[in-house]
Amino acid sequence: MRESGSVLTGVFARERQQYIARVVEEHGRVWVTDLATHFGVSGVTIRKDLLALEAEGRLVRTHGGAISPVANRPELAFEIRERLQADEKALIGAAVAERVHDRESIVFDASTTALAAARQLKIHGGWTSLTVITNGLRVASELAGFPGIRVLMLGGWLRWEALSLVGPLGDGVFSRINVQTAFVGAAGLALESGLSDATEEEAQIKRSMVQAAREVIAIVDHTKWGRAAFATFCQLESITGVISDGGAPPEMVDALRARQIEVQLVAAGRPSAANTQVSTDSPTRG
Repeated sequence: MRESGSVLTGVFARERQQYIARVVEEHGRVWVTDLATHFGVSGVTIRKDLLALEAEGRLVRTHGGAISPVANRPELAFEIRERLQADEKALIGAAVAERVHDRESIVFDASTTALAAARQLKIHGGWTSLTVITNGLRVASELAGFPGIRVLMLGGWLRWEALSLVGPLGDGVFSRINVQTAFVGAAGLALESGLSDATEEEAQIKRSMVQAAREVIAIVDHTKWGRAAFATFCQLESITGVISDGGAPPEMVDALRARQIEVQLVAAGRPSAANTQVSTDSPTRG
């Protein structure tokens, strides 16, 4: 399928996009240069195709190409994961900011949802002495120098995939500090396995966060529900609450509430705490 002059008919564009989607589904990724050569079109045309397919949720654009959006494949690099369910993460982050009180000490992991929550803390503002403990480089960088927020960075080995610090070097900190709430993301949330992550290294530091905190709030978008990733770091009985979006499966939401776990589902729309919705019959714990 080639361009005729400078105009490509909609049917040809759609057929090309369907082909690209099939290749991504079968092989996991595609490259702009390969597709441009295959179809005899420009890279700009292919990038428009990828943009359209990303809007449909059929792939995720990357530098030079695109990859499959399937959530349960091996861990994606941070900058790619950051773009997945970005609107939902912003809404979840706004709900987190509403729950945080000044003069507390809270924990954020290195997840992209925690980064969204850190950004919402800045939007919320009004802090005089809030302490945020994190192993996430992006989270720490986001909050660095913001008035009223102190950042305690955990030590450890750098994992470039998650831009996080992991390992036993960071564990000792939690024996010397008091933490009100740990807000932790996860690669999976399941009734049988609780909260889980893609790697044991990441799960281990999250176990320390969970053990140190008085309350544990899972911050997970709807794509993580019903999934069990490689390593469990928190069983359901240790979870105080879950903040997610309206796409969470109703039967699992009911199951968590039946176990006295608070579930807050944020409404679709603008990433503002004013738009969050909580069921009035949600039971609470602790």
